[in-house]
Amino acid sequence: MGTLELETQTPYPNTTSNKTITNEEEEEEDESPIEEVRLTVTNTDDPTLPVWTFRMWFLGLLSCGLLSFLNQFFAYRTEPLVITQITVQVATLPIGHFLAAVLPVRKFRVPGFGSKLLSLNPGPFNMKEHVLISIFANAGSAFGNGSAYAVGIVTIVKAFYGRNISFLAGWLLIITTQVLGYGWAGLLRKYVIEPAHMWWPSTLVQVSLFRALHEKDERRMSRAKFFLIALICSFSWYLAPGYLFPTLTSISWICWTFSKSVTAQQLGSGLRGLGIGALTLDWTAVASFLFSPLICPFFAIMNVFAGYALIIYIVLPTAYWGFDLYGASKFPIFSSHLFTSQGHKYNITAIVNDKFELDLEKYNDQGRIHLSMFFALTYGFGFATIAATLTHVGCFYGREIYTRFRASYKEKDDVHTRLMRRYKDIPSWWFYLLLAVTLSASLIMCIVLKDQVQMPWWGLVFASLIAFLFTLPISIITATTNQTPGLNIITEYVMGIIYPGRPIANVCFKTYGYMSMAQAVSFLSDFKLGHYMKIPPRSMFIVQFLGTIIAGTVNISVAWWLLTSITNICQDDLLPPDSPWTCPGDRVFFDASVIWGLVGPKRIFGSQGNYSSMNWFFLGGAIGPVLVWILHKAFPKKSWIPLINLPVLLGATGAMPPATPLNYNAWIIIGTIFNFFVFRYRKSWWQRYNYILSAALDAGVAFMAVVLYFTLGMENRGLDWWGTSGEHCKLATCPTARGVQVDGCPVR
Repeated sequence: MGTLELETQTPYPNTTSNKTITNEEEEEEDESPIEEVRLTVTNTDDPTLPVWTFRMWFLGLLSCGLLSFLNQFFAYRTEPLVITQITVQVATLPIGHFLAAVLPVRKFRVPGFGSKLLSLNPGPFNMKEHVLISIFANAGSAFGNGSAYAVGIVTIVKAFYGRNISFLAGWLLIITTQVLGYGWAGLLRKYVIEPAHMWWPSTLVQVSLFRALHEKDERRMSRAKFFLIALICSFSWYLAPGYLFPTLTSISWICWTFSKSVTAQQLGSGLRGLGIGALTLDWTAVASFLFSPLICPFFAIMNVFAGYALIIYIVLPTAYWGFDLYGASKFPIFSSHLFTSQGHKYNITAIVNDKFELDLEKYNDQGRIHLSMFFALTYGFGFATIAATLTHVGCFYGREIYTRFRASYKEKDDVHTRLMRRYKDIPSWWFYLLLAVTLSASLIMCIVLKDQVQMPWWGLVFASLIAFLFTLPISIITATTNQTPGLNIITEYVMGIIYPGRPIANVCFKTYGYMSMAQAVSFLSDFKLGHYMKIPPRSMFIVQFLGTIIAGTVNISVAWWLLTSITNICQDDLLPPDSPWTCPGDRVFFDASVIWGLVGPKRIFGSQGNYSSMNWFFLGGAIGPVLVWILHKAFPKKSWIPLINLPVLLGATGAMPPATPLNYNAWIIIGTIFNFFVFRYRKSWWQRYNYILSAALDAGVAFMAVVLYFTLGMENRGLDWWGTSGEHCKLATCPTARGVQVDGCPVR
């Protein structure tokens, strides 16, 4: 991404003076100072459009519950498809129009509403209802993660550590971590929502789609008809990779050709190797970790591709085969598991004592923890990405952010803020009360249920303070640059140093410190969408709050059901080879709890560990953008220099693990086809149907996967043939060092 150009803002005319305001000045006053906003958001509003309708509540509650169920259901699967807000936008449109056509229009009185007459059908299905439905459905999504982040705590306790945690403790963790950030986010609205220069680029995609969906559609192939056809095709096809022929999920032909070569399978495996030549005919493999490539701009796809190719095909092979860094050949080249020095999987439960803390004696007996080469590099590049994001934003966007933030204080209200003045604002005491109640509930949980969550009360206060202090600057960065630095690695690193040996305390601290901030930013982003779409603020708040509570409750209920009903869920060593319940995201979450919480960063990345040199990535990441900025200033005519976005390049593989090269290969190929070739040569088709196709593919796969589980999965009615035996790359997980003996692997 290049630097954003800061438009020169012409001062608004002084409406309080006695000067006559010309038509030209009036038009200028009714324009946003941001060009992208001027081109996307309308400057009009109809405050008479109803929003608190039966249709909104019915579709909002239904979408919220269904989306939360599906996303949590898929979260445990090997290819965890995330059903996005765009799917809800597209799917609810024809249903909304259908309800507007069939519901009775007769008006009636409802107790508590005085003499006001209400109707189940107050008129045509309108855009404001549609926006609220989409926000309702998306309220429980953990900043794009599909389900509540804190569900991972319940999962690792029950499925990985084999310990107990109560349903109440899990529910409180989820609800408080999801809602806590809303309290202070609401108080920051005047700084990052009302100012025109805080424009939140990502919301413009939603605005564009809403406008496109509500335009009159008189063509033969309407969007609704196209969506239905594509959904039926997606629903029908997923029967093949989802049940009849699961090997279609990862077609790794190199493994089939070289069935006895460890190196060949390391190169060719899409799930456990470098994925060279690996293909997929399964949409979940395309969109599972990076979301649908159809909605990602091509320039972003190319940035990800550049970083992915650099790390996976240059850095990783060089470190593994070229230099054998950290004894890498003793371990698989691509794995998120933890290992002993002899290449065997580390027995984590053996080093946890009865108090759910580190047993030092047994840890010393088993030896230091070792990581695969890729997993070690993942943390290194994660360190570099955090540092690079801060210096990149500071160098390339620092002046712009500062200028725009100052302008937000001096500028007059733009047309959108003036239009929003028509609606009742949210009283500040709502947010103070929400913050006080949520913080109190969290403190009570930490004190009363300390044996389950481990985190002391001061840890909660510290985590909340970190999240609060970072919310405003990160919101400003997101609102002006569309980049959102994360706090997950920093929070777990800090807690691991000051409170080591307690894994659940570490992940709780990380979740409160990281997710509270992320939810606050997500809350503000949705508020900016409502600001552009002229949704009454109180309606926005109530929908977001209720949606979050409902979604969190559904998340923990579905998680509890699956964790208690599927034998050996998440234990990939004990599951059949074709089982989809491998929990790749939770595996990484568990490993992080071991690295940062149980064992602690001092014993892995400090002087007592094997990977202390990884801390140099912090310095490298911080210096890199500064060097690019210096080059840009030295050679200002070289337009390609500011396009070097090191945070994107270094963080390209941030989803790996749990994502694999197969996911990236498919995502890059499909994204290039649709967002380069189709966009360039069939632009009218792309503009009309691209987002619709993405939503239909997501929805079709989701519905078929649920049908398969309830009709066949719960009865364990599976098939047993070559096409259901997985990827057929079993040797990809083998070490290549001489003398290392691992079950199922040849000894060199």
